[in-house]
Amino acid sequence: MKKKVSLLVAIMMAALIVLSAVPAMAEKTVITYWSNDRHDETYMTDMINKFNEAHDDIEINMVIMTDDFENSILLAIDGGTAPDIIGQSVTLKNMVDYNAVVDLAPYIQADEEYQKVTNALNLKFEGLNAIGDAIYWVPSGQRSGVRIEYNKALLEASGFEGIPATLAEYVEMAKKMTADGAGKTYGIGFTSSSPFERQLEMMAQVSGVFYYDYKNGKFDFSGYKPFLEAGRELVAVAYPDQQGVDNMRAMFAEGTFALWGNASQEAGVFTNQFPITAFEWGVAPVPSLDGEIKGALQVNPNKGYLMLDACKNKDAAWEVIKYFQSEEFLVGYMEGGFDLPITSYIDERIDKSKMGRMADYSLLDYESVYPAVPTINLMGDDYRTQLWNAIMGHMEIDAAIEDLNTRYNAAYDEDISLGFIKRLVIEDYDPLHPSAGTVTWLDK
Repeated sequence: MKKKVSLLVAIMMAALIVLSAVPAMAEKTVITYWSNDRHDETYMTDMINKFNEAHDDIEINMVIMTDDFENSILLAIDGGTAPDIIGQSVTLKNMVDYNAVVDLAPYIQADEEYQKVTNALNLKFEGLNAIGDAIYWVPSGQRSGVRIEYNKALLEASGFEGIPATLAEYVEMAKKMTADGAGKTYGIGFTSSSPFERQLEMMAQVSGVFYYDYKNGKFDFSGYKPFLEAGRELVAVAYPDQQGVDNMRAMFAEGTFALWGNASQEAGVFTNQFPITAFEWGVAPVPSLDGEIKGALQVNPNKGYLMLDACKNKDAAWEVIKYFQSEEFLVGYMEGGFDLPITSYIDERIDKSKMGRMADYSLLDYESVYPAVPTINLMGDDYRTQLWNAIMGHMEIDAAIEDLNTRYNAAYDEDISLGFIKRLVIEDYDPLHPSAGTVTWLDK
């Protein structure tokens, strides 16, 4: 009996020795990524799952939130629950002033493959993704300027073949379609989420109207008056309930209203998130005030990733950013119709026949990146909120414009006098080529 017990003990001891020699499974470093994009959720999820399955040291956890994105990030930082990586849909100066984000330039400069794929060192837009020599995010692609998405069946039922070139004709089209819809369908719909930006502001841009006077280095909202007046006419015949952007997208996809305004992300939205199957939909440039193009339509470099300073595993976070901006990832992303390529390297490697409706958003020859307007410490509503309030009749149009001119320039002058910012002036500014001029920064 004693021999059996001794033998059993010896076997158990040997097993323990073997087990102790086997290295323990390392716990994965979890990198949390916050995004406010839903149109690419399926692709992002699939590629993240692929990454997680292939790596035993890093795991990506994606969280999507579309409401109050920037404030939610700042609150999470204060509360100690910040993610590691965020999408670039934030005001860069706010994040830098908050010491919230990491300068990625040292990582970029040490990685030739990343530079080759992203052209990162040549895609620096002052105030947008870079400040001085610091690079806080690198665009993977670019979103087109706003287009008009339209329900062809509703247009044809009212006798229209496409989107007109002038704002006045556009207003009359919306009026007629609403009248013909007899309370069942409407000519146009507006979201409650930045409604001025999604149509009327961009119509003003191509008409040569912008809220910042680059030549003289000041804010000027005076040119918006005819667009606000047209906006009142449009709101009067629009679908009466302005809801969140996804709700309004769903209603457009259901055929509730005929005219919708948004940029190239809608190609993915109406293919995957809210697929349109009941009617044929078209995409057209926004009309201008008089039918002529006098200014550039703003295009937005996008789909970049910022690393938060609160991240405890920055090298691992960089590996995730590199993956999100790798050749394999970006080729699939562009071919999936989720974005437009911003580098020739990726553009030459994608099969454009796979892009689907994104082809309808190919960049126009008058689309361009605008120099980032200085961020000021403004008291009261921002211009987009106030101008929409004027459209809705909550303020007189002239009073709203005068108040904006006064408040914005007073805040600008104050911030300059305190040394917070400098005055941006481009004396040779061309509204059709806004990025081509010579930038000067003045101390007063």
